[in-house]
Amino acid sequence: MNTLFHELPGNPVPENASTGRFTTSDGKSLRYACFLPSARPFKGTVVVLPGRNECIEKYFETISDLTARGLGVAIFDWRGQGASVRLIKDPQRGYVRSFFDYANDLDQFFTEIVLPDCRGPYYVLAHSAGALVALLAAPSMANRVRRMVLIAPFLMVTGVSLTLATIRRLATALYYLGFGRFYVTGGPRPLERYPFASNKLTSDPARYARNCELYEAHPNLGLGGPTVAWIRAAAEASVTVQDPDFLAKIQTPILIVAAGADEVVANRPIGDLALRLRNGSLLTVDGARHEILQEADIFREQFFAAFDAFVPGSGG
Repeated sequence: MNTLFHELPGNPVPENASTGRFTTSDGKSLRYACFLPSARPFKGTVVVLPGRNECIEKYFETISDLTARGLGVAIFDWRGQGASVRLIKDPQRGYVRSFFDYANDLDQFFTEIVLPDCRGPYYVLAHSAGALVALLAAPSMANRVRRMVLIAPFLMVTGVSLTLATIRRLATALYYLGFGRFYVTGGPRPLERYPFASNKLTSDPARYARNCELYEAHPNLGLGGPTVAWIRAAAEASVTVQDPDFLAKIQTPILIVAAGADEVVANRPIGDLALRLRNGSLLTVDGARHEILQEADIFREQFFAAFDAFVPGSGG
């Protein structure tokens, strides 16, 4: 077994896996993995983009779902999380300078790993903060990616009365006052898991327990709360992708899937953005919480029905 994977009995590594590391243009070492399809005919490759505080191992089940459809999978841990290099001294703090750094890493991943090692056509499946990166990168990926499926894009958090512009201004002011590495919410990842009843991510107790066990067994894969710098970077990216001039540059067909019971990201901005995309469509999975791919089967099945209808050839 490749030692770059962290496996648990209830979360096995999918078949036909390979993994390695690539070095970004600014010298950051990032972990990636590729998976060959387990079914034929071969229908292309899905580039999976995780959300904040997620890692490759959390997507093993979804990867198996995709490879069983005849799709290869390519995935990597964003800089600053998972088993990729951490960016500041305290590895628990969710930090990034700019979401354009993420977008540049994605471009390099395509250039150095996906295009030479994975067969096309290429699709993107992205969650939350990963979906925001996908939107940010979409204009430059028009000739590479045939279609994108974005789950609960991180455009705005729920339960905040401030506008996105105000959040951006406040975070920027704090950043330049030297507070960029300070936590905004939360702190280091707790040693004991939160009770299932208090979680906002999934209604499925088995998948919730599996994910908790993953980070308990391998705490180096997890993160604590986001820093001021991360929130500033996310707000700047969100403002950018919602600008009409930027949206006009996105040519790739995009299916946005919102979680009807999302308590992490706000659904209204997601719906507004979907309406303004030239080739965009929106599906809301009623009752699903934020992490649809970690949800109960009744919600995952609705998602994959939409995915199979949207991604050419994946449902046959």
